[in-house]
Amino acid sequence: MSDNVQFEVSEGSGIVRLDRPRAINALSPQMLQEVDAQLRAWIDEDAIERVELRGEGERGFCSGADVRAIRELVSTQPEEAVAFFEHEYELDALIATYPKPVTALIHGISMGGGLGLALHAAEVVSAPDLVLAMPETTIGLFPDVGIDWQLSRAPGQTGAYLAMTGTSIDAGSALWAGMVDRVAGDLPEGPCQLETDAVWVDECFAGDDATAIVARLEEHSDGRARGAGALLRTKSPLSVCVALEAVRRAESMSDVGEVLAQDLVLARNFVADSDFCEGVRAQLVDKDRNPVWSIARIEDVSRDRVEQMFR
Repeated sequence: MSDNVQFEVSEGSGIVRLDRPRAINALSPQMLQEVDAQLRAWIDEDAIERVELRGEGERGFCSGADVRAIRELVSTQPEEAVAFFEHEYELDALIATYPKPVTALIHGISMGGGLGLALHAAEVVSAPDLVLAMPETTIGLFPDVGIDWQLSRAPGQTGAYLAMTGTSIDAGSALWAGMVDRVAGDLPEGPCQLETDAVWVDECFAGDDATAIVARLEEHSDGRARGAGALLRTKSPLSVCVALEAVRRAESMSDVGEVLAQDLVLARNFVADSDFCEGVRAQLVDKDRNPVWSIARIEDVSRDRVEQMFR
């Protein structure tokens, strides 16, 4: 057992505590394996009536997977990188279908792989300080961990907007979008930011053509829409186009398992050939924030290149 995950039993609840607060509980392969093994063991324990997922530290529930470690695997042991994604998605599927009620208590920074654990729980309870995002297009990946199930069912075009841009949202916006079930605490009065933005989001993010979407954003009268267009220009063009396609395909899927199966196909193809290593280098290794993407512009990503990633 590592020191990065703690388990306890209290009054019928099996409690999982991610305990790597200095890294905002970034998920390592060992952490995923330990959580998976404990959850499976608790299924057959009559004393465990329910499960709670928590993250230690004030900064947040979980910042996601340890992408620097995954980048190293992609570069040196790509088969191990694929294995990481396989194990991660298996755990996400286990939580989504767990035979006992699972409650995720999330706070602060809650992103990426952390949302794969939390948002598939039977109940998701957010603290008011939530900062929720799937920022994968920033590092040349795609919003994975089955999150397209929730994104494809968010109001209007909200899901496509969040998937493509990786925009962070607060607790009120997460509640409005259906990403969390309730907020344990007070929220500001009035409409949340995401609800306010829905007017231009629904106008601009309709359809399945990323080129048309960015053009509408850049030409829009609303400054926040133009800002979203500028933000998209900083992301991996391939990732942006794949993110849109993945959300659209998820709209017709029947359950989280089907979305996770799509994610695994994408993960294998991204490990084989994508902007992931360059994106992580620019954001988290060298931190120059100046990635050189394999395809320069969204307009240059062909339909065939996108479809290749789903094969």
